[in-house]
Amino acid sequence: MMRSAKPLALAILASATLAPQVQSAEYLYGFADFNVNYLDWSSSTERDSGGFKEDFYYLELEGGAGFDWGDIYGFFDLENAFEGNDQPSGNENGLIQGNSSFRIAAKFSVGYNIWNNWQGYFQNYYAMGNSFYDSTSVLGFRYKLFTESGFWITPFLGLNYTRTESWTGTNGGMLGWVFGYDFNAGSQKFSISNWHETEFGRNDRYGGSGGGGSTGHNGALAFWWHLPANFTVGLQYRYFYNKLGQADYGDAVIYTLKYNF
Repeated sequence: MMRSAKPLALAILASATLAPQVQSAEYLYGFADFNVNYLDWSSSTERDSGGFKEDFYYLELEGGAGFDWGDIYGFFDLENAFEGNDQPSGNENGLIQGNSSFRIAAKFSVGYNIWNNWQGYFQNYYAMGNSFYDSTSVLGFRYKLFTESGFWITPFLGLNYTRTESWTGTNGGMLGWVFGYDFNAGSQKFSISNWHETEFGRNDRYGGSGGGGSTGHNGALAFWWHLPANFTVGLQYRYFYNKLGQADYGDAVIYTLKYNF
């Protein structure tokens, strides 16, 4: 029960702080979608994980909105939603073989306008399964750049606070960005996007969910085809280094179908 106290307290504090702004805010834009995904790990990543990483389906609800005071974004994932709630199976040489258990993952971020295109920025990512949990909170600054060509980018930099099943504490910093490029080819609409996070100066005691080393990278590069009737199909290249419970480099391909509300 104590695990959820701090995230809940942060959520209550954020709600109380933003409530006056939200009530008087001017709504500028928003989006929401439901998507179905299949994540296919590369054979080298599965091998290097000792059999712990397995391909899986996940369901996601995603949305965001912009206001005159700033913007918010979030998603909620159900991983292995069709596999029930089985425990990881087998054990060989101390390595858990297979990981088909049900898991949840969620992210929330908020940017608050402070000057020109600069924002105060906060994000929290939370993942939980049968035998682990990982919560990463980042507090810092973000810059928003949008161009008439269809390219946009939002880099950020902040302090990192991490909680896992085995360790909790300040954990260096995080540098990251999200960028996108929207374009047309004939009558078809497409876009390219990338999210990336680099953790640096990580605490020596940080392990388990973080992999090894003081630096870790995490992200995905995606190609999207926006179809009629509010559907979008996507192909994502998912990558990491010293993250997701594994040292060194790993990657996967994600096949995505979205319905945009």
